[in-house]
Amino acid sequence: MSYSTVMETYTAARRSLVALSLTALFAALIAAGAFISFPLPFSPVPVVLQNLFAVLAGLVLGPARGSAAVALYLLAGALGLPVFAGATGGIAHFAGPTGGFLAGYFLAGLTAGLIAGRPKKSDSRLKLAAASAAAFVLIYVPGVIWLSHITGSWKTGLIAGCLPFLPGDAVKAALAVLVSERMRRLASDLLEN
Repeated sequence: MSYSTVMETYTAARRSLVALSLTALFAALIAAGAFISFPLPFSPVPVVLQNLFAVLAGLVLGPARGSAAVALYLLAGALGLPVFAGATGGIAHFAGPTGGFLAGYFLAGLTAGLIAGRPKKSDSRLKLAAASAAAFVLIYVPGVIWLSHITGSWKTGLIAGCLPFLPGDAVKAALAVLVSERMRRLASDLLEN
């Protein structure tokens, strides 16, 4: 085996390990967001940071790795690990009032990654903002639809699952753009070298 073949193999293995590590790291960050949860007295949906980390996963890692990080997080929760809001877990959460939002996390990671694309050293802030905004909207769509189904009322679904969260999620979307700019450059360096 030639030196160049050995180096190519080493480089490919290193990139795979870095990609796997980043995917696991973002799954862990999403899970850590479960421990920052504030229940609202009028809603079965708490204020969480999980949605911020799900969007960041897509923005920073791109569509495949970002959605893989969210899928890993959802699998851990479905298996019963305490990674959902309030440090709970179990597959029953997917049928509960927050089940649609959990599905929305996957859509958010995928969509943010599709719009933002693979991480590069320089990105358009406008593209990242569009990706972040679209991702947050796609958390709400299945979330509000499912909550409305559970409560039997579109009005309740909107009031308890959307309207009170919009200002905070707008701040999170802006924060995701600012944080992702630097993180994408770092991810690009790690994955390309």
